[in-house]
Amino acid sequence: MASPFFSLHSCLHIIKHNGMIQRMKYLDRSTMLQALGLLGRLAQKEGMQLECCIYGGALMLLAYNARESTKDIDAVIRPREPALRLVQEVAREMDLPENWLNDQVRTFLAPTERHRRLPLDLPGLHLTAPTAGYLLSMKALACRTALPGYTGDLDDLRFLIRKMNIRSVDEIQGWIDQYYPDDVLPPAQRETLNLLIEEART
Repeated sequence: MASPFFSLHSCLHIIKHNGMIQRMKYLDRSTMLQALGLLGRLAQKEGMQLECCIYGGALMLLAYNARESTKDIDAVIRPREPALRLVQEVAREMDLPENWLNDQVRTFLAPTERHRRLPLDLPGLHLTAPTAGYLLSMKALACRTALPGYTGDLDDLRFLIRKMNIRSVDEIQGWIDQYYPDDVLPPAQRETLNLLIEEART
């Protein structure tokens, strides 16, 4: 049962940053779709069709319903400059953080990517996402634990391990080899992933 304190709209979380209390507005599915829909409509008004590939927590929410909210949308969006200008316009109109959609994920993209179309009807936007194997590889290499105001990667990894019926860490390394051939899981991350795989079997 969902917490009674969870809003169907964007959630406000209290976090501490440099000793100061700040409010972080999280995005739930409804707010995310509303923001993306507005982004698409603004693009149409300017005669543009945006190509947007969504990663991270936003993808876990939109494609798999594996989360209730996320702090932002990690995405690669093209054409980049006009799209990011429209992202700022959406932020102003909906009172969202300036970086509600950002492309910092570019740093972590694989040399060769595999995507699939997201079946969401949002005029002005063509939405795609990494395949499950590619997403698993990204999450496994990051393997970040939860922090105050940040959920980390472990819950997403638990979900993907179950969804893909992963049986061993070597199987995860096999997926990584397809997308990040120069990366090898360090011992600490292998241990964490092995624990998650054991959890999935119970």
